[in-house]
Amino acid sequence: MRLTLRVWRQQSARARGSFETYLVTDATPEMTLLELLDRLNDQLVTQGLEPVAFDSDCREGICGCCGIDVDGSPHGPLDNTPACEQHVRSFADGDTIVLEPFRSAGFPVVRDLVVDRSALDRVIQAGGYVSVDAGTAPDADALPVTTATAETALDFAACTGCGACVSACPNGSAQLFTGARLQHLALLPQAQQERSSRAVAMIDEAERSFGPCSTFGECAIVCPAGIPLSAIATVGRERMRAFVLGRKRS
Repeated sequence: MRLTLRVWRQQSARARGSFETYLVTDATPEMTLLELLDRLNDQLVTQGLEPVAFDSDCREGICGCCGIDVDGSPHGPLDNTPACEQHVRSFADGDTIVLEPFRSAGFPVVRDLVVDRSALDRVIQAGGYVSVDAGTAPDADALPVTTATAETALDFAACTGCGACVSACPNGSAQLFTGARLQHLALLPQAQQERSSRAVAMIDEAERSFGPCSTFGECAIVCPAGIPLSAIATVGRERMRAFVLGRKRS
């Protein structure tokens, strides 16, 4: 397969970027998009040119590192599929594919296709944890959790933090991500003691770096973990719960 790649090239966060066009003449349908980039980089290195910088790690749809925009869609043409599992067979011989970094004010470009997603890390740092007194942690089975509750919590915990939801959202909102984290912990008894403070801290942090949610729904369509749109409702519900409980205690 012959494929033309229009790739965003940007030397640094402060540099001015632009698209560069490359031709890959030996692509195969079973290649993933990341393997296609590997092939392109082999060509560039052979020619003495700078390879395209992009993130990847597990390449098994687990880590969330590989996110890029493909023809304007986060990760690629297939819904709910990470870039590392999007294949060249989704394109036709002779196609032009546009590859660029996730586009969001919350994700500044570091270089080429690499963006800084530490804003998502700051949301987790604000409250995405459970505090226990050192040396006094109860046995794992001391607080029973039903199978249904545990499975639902795990479904929301599956979010990889790839950032596709932010890139897909016209507002650059991270409410699908934040809601998934809040819902995961809100379901578990071990996380109840700081549930209210967690909600306030995480939502406030998310709103500092990302835009508001207008429930467009594009976020759930591109999410590789299949986080449902209902996660967004968790953000408002947990905020209201924290407010009401705070009023009752005051």
